[in-house]
Order: sequence, then C-alpha cells, then structure tokens
Amino acid sequence: MFVMELTYTGSIEAAEALMEPHIAWLDAQYEAGIFLASGRKVPRDGGVVLAAGVPREEIERLAAQDPFTQAGVCTYRITEFVATKTSADLTTIRE
Repeated sequence: MFVMELTYTGSIEAAEALMEPHIAWLDAQYEAGIFLASGRKVPRDGGVVLAAGVPREEIERLAAQDPFTQAGVCTYRITEFVATKTSADLTTIRE
C-alpha cells in the first residue's frame, strides 16, 4: 500500500485552476481500482491519496501524470507500507 502525499509548490489558486483535470485523473485511478481514498490536507497545503494493488513504479508513473505535477503546482512524497492490520472494511487490501 502507498501513501501519496502531495504538497503544493504553487499557489492554491493555481491548484484550483487545475482541479477539474486533477479530479478526472483521480476518478480514472478509482475506476482502475488503484486509489482507495483521497482528500485535502488540513491545513490546505496539499493532499493525500491511499493507493494499493500495483508496484511502486506504477505509483510513481501515476504521480507524474497528475495534472498538478505536470503543471508544476505540486510534488509527491510516496511512502510504501505493508498493511498487516486494517478495519473490517479494508480486509481485501491487507498484506
């Protein structure tokens, strides 16, 4: 499993201008079954995505395809971990 933490490198306004294509990118990864959860950080200086089911190389490729990344308004920090314990709702992603 991966925690994909994005941090804005540009203004929130620059990110807002790209929100529609960013959400379309997110939706495509949800449809592919890769993304499990996502949302804004508090305070709002970026966001977090939980992802699973693909190798790290694929996660790095996906992060590079995010319209935020391509426009230079965010960077990603990717942390891989082994989910050995989860809530009952997440048993399918335990490793």
